[in-house]
This record gives sequence, structure tokens and C-alpha cells, in this order.
Amino acid sequence: MQTPTDASTRKGILLMLAALLLFTAMDALAKGLVQDYPTTQVIWARFAGQVLLVLVIVNRALPTIARTRHPWLHLLRSATQLGATGFFFASLAYIGLAESTALADINPVLITLGAAIFLGEKLGPRRIAGVLAAMVGAMIIIRPGADVFTPAALLPLGCAVSYAASALLTRKVGMTESPWTAMLYGALFGMIVTTALLPGAWQPIAPHDIWRFVTVGCLGTAAQICLIRAFSMTEASILAPFGYAGILLATVWGIVLYDEWPDLLTLVGAAIIVASGLYIWHRETQLRRGQG
Repeated sequence: MQTPTDASTRKGILLMLAALLLFTAMDALAKGLVQDYPTTQVIWARFAGQVLLVLVIVNRALPTIARTRHPWLHLLRSATQLGATGFFFASLAYIGLAESTALADINPVLITLGAAIFLGEKLGPRRIAGVLAAMVGAMIIIRPGADVFTPAALLPLGCAVSYAASALLTRKVGMTESPWTAMLYGALFGMIVTTALLPGAWQPIAPHDIWRFVTVGCLGTAAQICLIRAFSMTEASILAPFGYAGILLATVWGIVLYDEWPDLLTLVGAAIIVASGLYIWHRETQLRRGQG
């Protein structure tokens, strides 16, 4: 595997943060939608919107984009994306946005370990320390034993496992194929499955909610392209700690849209998470410069 350059690492991290901003905005909108509409219908809007946008963007290049050397990897990746979105959207009907995100954000640990096991990436002490510190921050936010831990908490945990698998597959596919190929097939399975389930779950959409369904699809599409580009240029285990920034972003959306204010312990945990991500980026950059 080719070692990423310092510049590509910085770009990958920025793209990862952009993806998180877009994903958490999508989740915030979805939280409101699942209160009024079946979860399947909201998930369908997410994936159908991505397929439609990709078809419009690639246009005449579709025959080229649709060619792939890894059809089974794309199918598996699409299934894990459906699992991540489905579990998370379902949890929003029972758990607050910040709490669901915090529970789902054990995925960077799974990504880092998976990258070492399946992708052969180096798992050095700095990366381990950064991820463990971020996990401490996440545990402060979650506070095991509090009301967050209900049976519904298993839903975002299922999201974490699915997302970690999707992230590793994204890096594997993204190194060899066009991002638009991954975008097309990544949403196709989810659209087909939810379309098949839609007749039994469809509820007429109120005119004032149409923009929310459309925006969910657009935000998810933009987030996915940022995520694919990030994992194609930067090692998964470097990006993993930055995934915890989603907790901060979800907290902000929760305040702005749902008046869900974090308490002091949540702020402390968030500060630890951000510090660990910045630390691992700084140390990895120093290491690469020293080897140059």
C-alpha cells in the first residue's frame, strides 16, 4: 500500500470533517422526520436521493461509471451502509441525537482495529493512545448506567458495527475505482430494499415536509462523496479518531433544532475527544516529516 503524503493526509482529514458535518445535518433532519413518518420511508429518501443525484451528475458517463471489478465488494459495502443508516435512523425515534451519535461513535475504535487486521495498516502506540483517549471522552458523554442505556441503545451500536465495516470497504474500493462508482452502488442496494418495503410503510408526505425529504437525500449524497474521497487518500486508522467530532456536531444540531442542551460532563467528554483527534494528527504529521 502506498504511504499517504502529508498533503493528502491533511486533505483526507478535512474531507472527513466535511462528511461529518453533512452527515450530522442529515441525521438532525431525519430525527424530525421519523417522529412523523415511518423510518423505512425516511431511509428510502436517503438512498433514492443519492441514486437519482448520481445518475444526473454522471449523465452520459453512466456506462463507464457502472463498470466495476469488485461487484461483490460493492454489494457488501452497500448492505453495510443500509445497516448503518437503518439502525441509526431507527434509534432517533427513541434516543436523543447527541446520545445516539455518542453510542454510534464507538466505530472509530472498530475502524482502527479493522484497518490493522484487514488492511495491514500499522497500529502504533500513538494511534492506540489517541483512540483510547477518545473512547474515554465518549464514555464520559454516554455515562454507562444512565438512562441512555435502554434496549434502543442497541440500535446505534448496530450502526457503529455497520459503519466500521462500510468505512473499511470504502477504503478498499476507493483506492482502485472511481468515487462515482462507489456512490452509485453504495446507494443502489439500500434503494432497492427500501423500495420493496415501501408499499407497506408509505405515508403521504405533507407539502411542507417535501423539502426535508429532498434535503436528506442531498446531504447524504454530499457526505458520502466526501467520505469516499477521504478514505481513498488517507489511512483509515488516521481518520478514525476524527470520527468522534460527530458527537460535537450532533450536539450543536440538537441545540439548534431541538433545544437539547448538553450538560457539563458532555462538554468535558467532547473536549477530550477533540483533543485526542488533534493530538494524533499532530504526531502523525511530525512522524511523516521526520521520515521525509
